[in-house]
Amino acid sequence: MNVPNSLPERLYLLAYDTHRQKIRCGDLGYLLRAAALADLYLSGHLTEESGRPQVFVRRPGPDPMLDAVLGQIADSRPRPWTHWVRKSSRGMVRTVRDQLAADGWIRVEPRRRYGILRYNKVTVRDPRVVTQLTRGVSTALQGGRPSGRVDPYEAAAAALAANGELRAVLNRKDRRRHKQRINELSAVTGPAATALRKAIQQKRAAQHAS
Repeated sequence: MNVPNSLPERLYLLAYDTHRQKIRCGDLGYLLRAAALADLYLSGHLTEESGRPQVFVRRPGPDPMLDAVLGQIADSRPRPWTHWVRKSSRGMVRTVRDQLAADGWIRVEPRRRYGILRYNKVTVRDPRVVTQLTRGVSTALQGGRPSGRVDPYEAAAAALAANGELRAVLNRKDRRRHKQRINELSAVTGPAATALRKAIQQKRAAQHAS
């Protein structure tokens, strides 16, 4: 079965709870931004210099969503990875959702709660896609495929799901149990995975301080 090509699309689908039939992720925007950064890093478009993302290949790729993130970094002065995890995070959710809908992976239906509050009901058209992506995360956590090879996108999805506290995929107990393996996968994924965790921690610290 086919799955979306980009990491942001894969992580959006991984955030979908097939039992409750809704997205479950407290920091979905951060998660999707980090996924875009990781995707660009794995494809060689981004590298790291002095602890900051640096554009290595400016040539646009086939994904306009990822190209937009790359353009933001190219047009800016050097900033920390956590800045780019936070940047435009709310709009990123809408962008990824709309792209998945346009490609036929999900259905988005306008609804009203209590007859007043408007919201969008998201439904994954084929829940087996979520099952397959979740299985890929499990495979990465268990050490890879029978050949010993670890698919870099499955490794990245696992690292991002863990660092983004995506409970639909990894609960707190699972994250503790696989802590060492998650650290290994985060290192393979690149700086975006740990930047995601730091950005979430910084957000919570600011909320508690206010």
